[in-house]
Amino acid sequence: MKIALAQIASQRGDIDANIARHQRFIQRAAVQRAELLVFPELSLTQYEPTTAVDVAMTRDDARLLPLQALADSYGMTIGVGVPLRSEAGVLIALLLLAPGKTRQVYSKRYLHEDELPYFAPGHGGALMKRAQGDIALAICYEISVAQHARDAHEAGASIYLASVAKTPSGAANAHLRLAEIAREYNMTVFMANCVGECEGKPAGGKSAAWDAQGQMLASLGETDEGLLIYDPAVPTRPPEIIRI
Repeated sequence: MKIALAQIASQRGDIDANIARHQRFIQRAAVQRAELLVFPELSLTQYEPTTAVDVAMTRDDARLLPLQALADSYGMTIGVGVPLRSEAGVLIALLLLAPGKTRQVYSKRYLHEDELPYFAPGHGGALMKRAQGDIALAICYEISVAQHARDAHEAGASIYLASVAKTPSGAANAHLRLAEIAREYNMTVFMANCVGECEGKPAGGKSAAWDAQGQMLASLGETDEGLLIYDPAVPTRPPEIIRI
């Protein structure tokens, strides 16, 4: 199963422009025959809490229809980062657009204290069941919470996939933590980070993949937009780097 990470520079609060940009990445990932494509945290709005809350979306927002159409056309599951309206408040979520299926949600369960004035804690989500190995999702700060990776391991995940919005120093720290998770739990690990801006600061990029021994397999640069594509079921085939 080819897993693709999208390293993208989103425009603050401009959902229409960001959807159009997401379409370009999806089309490029389809050329490489990716089966799962995951974007960074809050990729449809950029990571800026005040703005994200102001433009929060619903699961059935009609603006998502072009992305769903691509998921259906390409047979690809697409995880996009959205601020999601709920009865509890606005959630930080990955909305999963699977071909021919109802949209599923993974919502950020563990929030950083800086996020609490803006967002409500989510409920996580079920593992993504795949014949090649079950996938546990994580959103940014959750990788720092030891219980999160432990729960993923105990649930039977063999792949841990984090959608994040990190500055350069945050990305460096995330690399250390994710390599540790890979080693401790014998999981293949992925991180999709943004470039451009993140909460008014430069974003750090460096989206990457690690094998189950914690060895980094490949990383995108700190400022480049692009895709990192890797199939954990074929470890002899190196990851593909596509710059966009």
